[in-house]
Amino acid sequence: MTLSKTLSTQDFDAYVFSKQPDYHEPTVRQEFAKAVPLRTVVIYCYDPRAANIPEAVAKEFGEVYPGEIVTDAQGNKIASTTTLFEVIVAGGRAIDALRSITTAQHLFGIQNIVIVHHTHCGATSFTAHGIIDAYQHEHDTDISTLYERESVSIRDFATSLEHDVRLVRESKGTPQQVNIYGYVYNIDTHELSLVVEDKKPLAA
Repeated sequence: MTLSKTLSTQDFDAYVFSKQPDYHEPTVRQEFAKAVPLRTVVIYCYDPRAANIPEAVAKEFGEVYPGEIVTDAQGNKIASTTTLFEVIVAGGRAIDALRSITTAQHLFGIQNIVIVHHTHCGATSFTAHGIIDAYQHEHDTDISTLYERESVSIRDFATSLEHDVRLVRESKGTPQQVNIYGYVYNIDTHELSLVVEDKKPLAA
């Protein structure tokens, strides 16, 4: 049995940076940038069979993952040595990761965004029409305008990765200087195959 401690809303406020008396947003942002040497964001599927994708991407890009947690003299966890962040969403579709990309850039700064779709993914087992129709009949709910059709399922890997790389590149929340890659990961062989590469333009 798990024991829980009852805390008031005021108690929780002690853990919120913006609620501290001496809060200064630009300073806090600078400290966050120092706390994690982030370089790469990897977007991949929540399928348990895809759990080794971050390790494969870290090896491919020479990143530190999972890294170590850094503590202060009192044992408080204040930083990490990892250079790779994970965004785990259904099918590894980029539409669900856009806000995370914007946040990662704002707090830490990023150099690479890696989108990974994997073999035998559940997102390839249905179509956009199929899931919309099922929700209508099983839940009496119309989700036809909830998401863009191209991001709902995976029709084929080349199409889905090309779409997702373009979606990330065109997002206003994506920094212009980042490199964006689209890979397919084989869940049986653990191999990554590069499908799309959209590197930042070279300085003039």
